[in-house]
Amino acid sequence: MHTEHDFSAAGDRLSTFPAFFRVEGRQVAVFGNGDEAFAKVRLLSNTNAHIIAYADEPDDNFARYLADNSVDHRALAYAENLLDGATLVFAATGDERLDRDIVVAARARKIPANAVDQPEFCDFFTPALVTRAPVAVAIGTEGAGPVLAQMIRARVDQMLSPSLGKLARLAVHYRDAAENNVPKGALRRNFWRRFFSGAVADAMANGDTLTAHQAVEQLLDAPEKAEGRVWLVGAGPGAEDLLTLRAQRVLMEADVIVYDALVPQAIVDMGRRDAERLSVGKRKGCHSKSQDDINRLLVRLGRQGMRVVRLKSGDPLVYGRAGEEMAALRDAGIAYEIVPGITSAFAAAADFELPLTLRGVASSLIFTTGHDLAGDVLPDWARLAVSGATIAVYMGRSVAASVAKRLMDAGLAVETTVAVIENASRADRRLLHGTLNDLPDLEHRDEMTGPVMVIIGDAVAGANFEKSESLALSGAPGDLKREYVNG
Repeated sequence: MHTEHDFSAAGDRLSTFPAFFRVEGRQVAVFGNGDEAFAKVRLLSNTNAHIIAYADEPDDNFARYLADNSVDHRALAYAENLLDGATLVFAATGDERLDRDIVVAARARKIPANAVDQPEFCDFFTPALVTRAPVAVAIGTEGAGPVLAQMIRARVDQMLSPSLGKLARLAVHYRDAAENNVPKGALRRNFWRRFFSGAVADAMANGDTLTAHQAVEQLLDAPEKAEGRVWLVGAGPGAEDLLTLRAQRVLMEADVIVYDALVPQAIVDMGRRDAERLSVGKRKGCHSKSQDDINRLLVRLGRQGMRVVRLKSGDPLVYGRAGEEMAALRDAGIAYEIVPGITSAFAAAADFELPLTLRGVASSLIFTTGHDLAGDVLPDWARLAVSGATIAVYMGRSVAASVAKRLMDAGLAVETTVAVIENASRADRRLLHGTLNDLPDLEHRDEMTGPVMVIIGDAVAGANFEKSESLALSGAPGDLKREYVNG
């Protein structure tokens, strides 16, 4: 049957008006014994309302909750006089006719009421709720479905810092001081913008209330002076959903995003819409800016009072040149913070379902670059590889032959299993497997232009090779022997 849909401008309008009821200290009545009544009481417990649960035979879990949380429980079946004095009413008895009767009686008393799962008998709808008291975000779908509302709720919950409520309460504490000390207009708006996204917010996020108060006092003394801050943020291996929640939050606060070539554009685009974006991409043989240039850029932006996200592939502290940038910021007196990211070795291992450590086989893990093994002197850790350590080699494709030769010369067996991953975690990732003897062939894989991770060691034999191809350029791959030593 064909059904007409409203795609007009009127169809874009809400049929309900979002509003917040003032319920502190006021009675909210919930009628019912089962899960629906239980759910409404739990939702109301986010408020300071005087909740009255009318439940003559509550389910066991509901009864336990009422007792444990000191809810005003009255073991009474519904009667009209119980509505007297209520500000809101929830009818959740499980009996549709009774719920309708409760709503009709509440309406006669001019009390807004809600009958569970009966929209036509609801004066208001209960939203999916994200709370950072006193901040609340309510999500309604006008009947599109609670599942959709909960999905949206989960996303909003991730976006909001756990410390947001404390920050909002601090703002209430300083509201009068701001009105008395900061001129009305653009300067006061800028004061509050910096309050909620500057040093005050950073201190509260770190649980440092004393520093937060000091930062507010500094803002009040000099509301026109902005203080810069730099975050060194790990963008992870490339997949957007592997970005940490903290990284997402600071991207939304940044005035400027300074990013490397290996950071996908989709992650750069997750930043605040009006933030300036500066590419300082450094790839082999194509350096758009030197490290000294980048250091000077970060210091200059910080001195201008900017909030800067320095976005790096993987983790900033693993081959990310973060040490030099931190030193430059320290010397210049610019505040900074590290936001860790998932390093490529972990993402590559996850793609291969590869245990980087394996009891009885490999108890240590080494991070290195291929160039560490290309010099004249064999690194001290190479002997650990012979004794079973797993080696994660970053940026190793162009020196694969040298890496293989040096490790074999150190005594590592030629049949040691090797896993190679290009574009770890991304949709276009490529997985190859072989042995240490096959590794030199990697240098001839000119089609591999993305970042490549090589993982070597006995534990690699425990990986899942069903989705990978042979590393050897000629000859059919033999079955890789998987050996587990179970303790």
